[in-house]
Amino acid sequence: MITIIKKSNRFLLIVISGLLCFALAACRGTHSLDSTLILSVLSDPKTFNYVLSKESPNIFSLTYEGLITENPLTGKKEPQQAESWTISEDHLRLTFKLRPDLKWSDGQPLTVDDVIFTYNDIYLNPEIPFNGRDGLRVGQKQTLPKVRKINAQQVEFTISEPFAPFLDAASYPILPKHILEKFSKGKGQDGRPKFLSIWGVDTPAEQIVVNGPYKLKNYQTNERLIFEKNPYYWKKGLPHIQQVVWSIVESTDTSLIQFRSGGLDSIAVSPDYFSLLKREEKKGNFTIYNGGPAYGTSFISFNLNQGSRNGKPLVDSIKSRWFNTLEFRQAVAYAIDRKRMINNVFRGLGEVQDSDISKQSPFYDKNLKGYQYNIEKAKSLLLSKGFKYNEKQELFDSQGNRVNFSLITNAGNKIREAMGAQIKQDLEKIGIKVDFSPINFNVLVDRLSNSLDWDCFLLGFTGGNEPNDGANVWFTDGSLHSFNQKPQPGAQPIQGQIFTDWEKQIANLYIQGAKELDFEKRKAIYNKTQQIISQYLPYIYLVNPYSMTAMSNRIEGVKYSALGGGFWNIEQLKLADKK
Repeated sequence: MITIIKKSNRFLLIVISGLLCFALAACRGTHSLDSTLILSVLSDPKTFNYVLSKESPNIFSLTYEGLITENPLTGKKEPQQAESWTISEDHLRLTFKLRPDLKWSDGQPLTVDDVIFTYNDIYLNPEIPFNGRDGLRVGQKQTLPKVRKINAQQVEFTISEPFAPFLDAASYPILPKHILEKFSKGKGQDGRPKFLSIWGVDTPAEQIVVNGPYKLKNYQTNERLIFEKNPYYWKKGLPHIQQVVWSIVESTDTSLIQFRSGGLDSIAVSPDYFSLLKREEKKGNFTIYNGGPAYGTSFISFNLNQGSRNGKPLVDSIKSRWFNTLEFRQAVAYAIDRKRMINNVFRGLGEVQDSDISKQSPFYDKNLKGYQYNIEKAKSLLLSKGFKYNEKQELFDSQGNRVNFSLITNAGNKIREAMGAQIKQDLEKIGIKVDFSPINFNVLVDRLSNSLDWDCFLLGFTGGNEPNDGANVWFTDGSLHSFNQKPQPGAQPIQGQIFTDWEKQIANLYIQGAKELDFEKRKAIYNKTQQIISQYLPYIYLVNPYSMTAMSNRIEGVKYSALGGGFWNIEQLKLADKK
């Protein structure tokens, strides 16, 4: 994952380990190598439309800014496109003052009207499926903020009741009204909102208008993305680095070779590379940064959706019965040897993760018990629900069906593929047959979001300090309520979908947590959500790796953190000349 914090609403996490890089030959062009930062990603971008993005990394951390941002070193909110803000005494009104003379990358003025358009016409528009809208809902009635123009420089956000993460609403990117307004209303011939079909990855780079430090210069499928300095960026004279190149590489081994050859600027320090890179750190003129436990989570999740489409169950009825049996999920949790996973897959460079909230967040419940590896406990739970073993110790349900399911994850991520292979082995010890299949990430996302045709997946979510950024995971109609997903706008409806009492309880607690302004009381609420999630296991959490990245010493100004990585202040970084 390329970690540059602009907004921490929850995304699907494509890769657990950090930055990758690629060959020098890929970035020959108008800029010299001394002014080009060379990085890479594992897969092609899925969209250039921020609103439709559900995966990380994505281009928007380089290309867009909001009114404010979060400093990953301090956790404090800082001005960005807005120069200041005020909060009313009743905590119901936020007023922002924009910086003067802001411009878009095409030279057009960026004004309060762009902010009003971005929120009222896009983010708060129920016809447009925005991933972050769930994080803007307030109170039991789930009302959304009202956004209005005060004058040419000021915009006001108003809510109906106190909302602790209110300020976070202003960290979403501002979008260009003069380009996107004509697509924000109406539907296309397919009956879907026009906005869903714009700024796809086939859009010419020069048509993508942005307000961040970089703009997209070129994209070549399966090869690379090239970003160049935005000449109208509000921080005068910045960024220092003229060009950033992301190569699309499917092999982390290739990235390692290129980094060690001296032509690459940064690489993730994945566990299997750590010892080698640590020995070469001084000689290779690079530094390995360790930010401690990474933000975010990794997990497996079963498809608990009991609904049907066109009279056909989304999940095979036999498997659905297993998956929706609590003791089955708990048995699986006990059967996964996380400590072995840390030692073998992560080479000791990680920690057991028991919660949906990142370990470094102040809201993480340190007293959560989790599921210690216990094969006998797992078997006992299964037997208590009528499962049986044959003479080969293969598991069957009470109706004589062999227990097996498919586990999918994104192909190309060696760490995640190794995790899946171990899970397959671990579950064999309790008689479960697992068909483990790494697949293309875009295909995987389509299954999780559209067809809903899957048994179990191994992935993760990005994380941050604020629990409400995960509201889209826990609201029953949330855009990332993936274990029991409602259909996306325009998709075929689902009949007979069931939401359990514990799902509804978690959603209600998230509402309560967001409206509570006292930190200790908020923490108590989120402790309770973590306990319920741990009990009912919609996600079976696995291992939290350390956030480690190797960065060339020619990159100057690095201020590394687990939350922001090494490039959160990319506009401030400089590149020393290569010797």
